[in-house]
Amino acid sequence: MKRIGILTAGGDTPALNATLYGAITRANAMRIEVYGLMRGFGSLMNEAVPHVHLNPLFQAIPELEPTRGGTVIGASRTYIDSTRKDQVDAVGNRLQQLGLDGLICIGGDGTMNGLQPLAQFIPTVLAPKTIDNDLGLNYAEEVEEWEREATDGGGFRYIQRPGRGAFDIEQMINYCTPGYATAVFEAAHGIQQVRTTAESHRRIAIVEVMGRHSGYIALGAAYGQPDIVLVPEAGVELNRLAARVMEIYDVQKNVVIVCGEGVVDENGNDLGSELASTDPAGNAVLTGAAEALKTLLLERIGEGYFNQVRRGARPGSAVFTRKVGHTQRGGRPVLFDRHHAAGLGGQAFDMLVDGQSNAVSLLQWNRARGFYLDSRPGSAFIDRWGHIHARKMHPSFYDSELMKPSATGIEYLLPIFTSAVGADDVEHIRQTVFDSANLTRPYHSVNTDIDRRIRYLNESG
Repeated sequence: MKRIGILTAGGDTPALNATLYGAITRANAMRIEVYGLMRGFGSLMNEAVPHVHLNPLFQAIPELEPTRGGTVIGASRTYIDSTRKDQVDAVGNRLQQLGLDGLICIGGDGTMNGLQPLAQFIPTVLAPKTIDNDLGLNYAEEVEEWEREATDGGGFRYIQRPGRGAFDIEQMINYCTPGYATAVFEAAHGIQQVRTTAESHRRIAIVEVMGRHSGYIALGAAYGQPDIVLVPEAGVELNRLAARVMEIYDVQKNVVIVCGEGVVDENGNDLGSELASTDPAGNAVLTGAAEALKTLLLERIGEGYFNQVRRGARPGSAVFTRKVGHTQRGGRPVLFDRHHAAGLGGQAFDMLVDGQSNAVSLLQWNRARGFYLDSRPGSAFIDRWGHIHARKMHPSFYDSELMKPSATGIEYLLPIFTSAVGADDVEHIRQTVFDSANLTRPYHSVNTDIDRRIRYLNESG
């Protein structure tokens, strides 16, 4: 191999630059060129194929800093339509014109679906990233549990059959993904910040976190010590939730609830609203779960209760909602994320050199070895209809009675978070947040530097 391409697709996550850096470090050692394709698959949809040479003279460009959040080569949710032969052929021709011998795609389940048509032209591998931690399998046979049903609109919906009983966290394929630890760090911190307001004003706070239909971020947010954790995998029994809220409030005069954005009621109906997305994984944009929970709680608890415990205050003011929002997917990655992201980037590069294609770089864990790198063919994640599904949190991770992480869930979290934050992370905050120069020095975006490095297909040598 003489030259490979690399792209970042889907939503941004904190450790993308660290993954890029890990791949380029390996490429420099083997004296292989790396072209970064701008804004994910969108670069390949552009006839000019905007790209950046990331390691001229086999040195990483200075803009590529592994502690920098986001991605210096941009990301988008543009994907190649595998049903359009003209589009697929045009993209394949551009890859060949660019002189690439292989391609690394950094992304989640949507990106993994999106790279499938590219593997017929050049060796293509995936380096995983997603704050949702939903790329992978709870165990190897899980991919066989999916069933497909026709819908009235002429489409299909996928349903996962109940899995086997016995489960151990060592069976997980892709234990966790870069970006997840930083997202949980932000979510847990946000919950701690909300707590003092709830305590001071004797209110009930509902904090909504990301994760789509997987409850990993909500589970990890238990580090922020919420009183109740609600995850999409366990339908919310509203009457029991209301009773639990009143029980806690009677004791401490405040309650903090964390809910995943994809939470459902006991019948499996989304509590928030859902908008169709554009990626091939069929992911949805979810919104309004916390507000829906607020309304339902007020209805079930009733004005009489709040008039009794918060005299002189409007019943509706007893409950407030907050979203942690996009702070979960932005900013400097914590030590755990950038360390393992760099390893996965390097592993993806080695997979290409070893001749693998349509394969996934993995972060595995077991009790004897701790974390280690591995790989699997992409076919291991594809169901019988050629679809890749987002991984849901295993039900054994959650205690539905206590509405908290179970013992198994805690066992899962501990290897990730026990040393997730490094001393340099704390020192970075101390040195930079109140740097006096921030008051007078305008923000300098890395985009302005990268834009000067962009080249186009007709300019390539």
